[in-house]
Amino acid sequence: MTLRMPLLASAFWLAATAVAGDWPAFRGPHRDGICLETGLLPSWPKDGPTKLWTAKNLGLGWGTPSIADGKIFGIGTRNGQDGIWALKEADGSELWFTPIAPAASGLGGQTNGPASTPTYHNGKLYAVSASGKLACLDANTGKSLWTKDYVQDFGGAQPKWGFTESPLVDGDKVICLPGGRGAAVVALKADTGQVIWKTDVGNVGGANGYSSALKATIHGTPMYVALLGASSGVVGVHTETGKLLWQYKGTAATGGIAQIPIPIVKDNKVWVSTSYNGGAALLQINAKGKDQFEVKEVKTYKKPQLNNHHGGMVLVGDYIYFGHDQNGGSPVCVDFKTGEIKWGPERSPAGGQRSAAVLYADGRLYFRYENGVMVLIEPSPEELKVVSSFKLPPPDQPNYRASWPHPVIVNGKMYIRDQTVLHCYDVKAAGN
Repeated sequence: MTLRMPLLASAFWLAATAVAGDWPAFRGPHRDGICLETGLLPSWPKDGPTKLWTAKNLGLGWGTPSIADGKIFGIGTRNGQDGIWALKEADGSELWFTPIAPAASGLGGQTNGPASTPTYHNGKLYAVSASGKLACLDANTGKSLWTKDYVQDFGGAQPKWGFTESPLVDGDKVICLPGGRGAAVVALKADTGQVIWKTDVGNVGGANGYSSALKATIHGTPMYVALLGASSGVVGVHTETGKLLWQYKGTAATGGIAQIPIPIVKDNKVWVSTSYNGGAALLQINAKGKDQFEVKEVKTYKKPQLNNHHGGMVLVGDYIYFGHDQNGGSPVCVDFKTGEIKWGPERSPAGGQRSAAVLYADGRLYFRYENGVMVLIEPSPEELKVVSSFKLPPPDQPNYRASWPHPVIVNGKMYIRDQTVLHCYDVKAAGN
């Protein structure tokens, strides 16, 4: 197959600000699914890249691993307890496992254990159990330092599929989304868990969504942007005071039963997408005065045109790429400046599976489909350009067949979590 060089690589790298090496949080340092690794394989052999090792018996879970300081961190259920584990990055051998809460009960179907990704910051880890227990641990020893309970402390309600949030750590603050009345968004002191501020977004309508917060600067104002539950929509909250700066409650952010993907923010625009009965929208955030904003819809899509399940979306240059969930995880490309569809949804290269988790690295898109097919795609606004694909090992838990955790690439290795195991592949190109 003839390979094509990415059309947008030079522009993209000029805009990049992260440093390659660690993957300390869900979807990377900036929560955008962008990996700055270079020297990776431009295509894969028929049977895929070389698998170096598989770590087993990690506990059932569908959270994505994080990697920092020579360690791999994740969450899983063992012996009825949701807990955080740490492995050696070098060989996948286990360092420690710390239970943080009893496994959640009364969850909906397809719940494959806890789904939080532990966030690493200054030698500490922050993660949330499916029942809403936020725990801070010592990353070296696994010792519990402090905990908070989303339900008891903040009035949150356990969502149908459990709390799946990955906390955001910003300097000395931990930003979390309990979804409680008067405490939809909460800032805590990273060292102690003490409450700094709480944000009231009005009627939260019961349970929270399944997304996580990210930090952005819009019109010079630093804020946290978060997709909340179906009654609350997507919000912008001031980083220092917790003041609600803006809120969008259009169909694209409130129409679905599962508010999951992290929005994409660039300059004064926000792209948001929800699943099932939701939709997608490109929003423009306009400044109206000091800490005063209004939201304008640039482009909206009603169900089910551009719904994104929980595989996330990536912005490469001026174009958004993701798998459209209502049509087999089919790839689609959208112009971020206008909201117009450039191509797609195209026929799924993995055989009609609903969800695809997406990562970008070194001129390629990595689509991990829930049926265990990995697909390598060259990003282009012109057409879908599939480069390679291979089949991952079958899930080790036959009762939990959907494979949802996002792929992670660190130091030339690709990590794939699947139920109770973690696979490590060598994706470094020869000579690099």
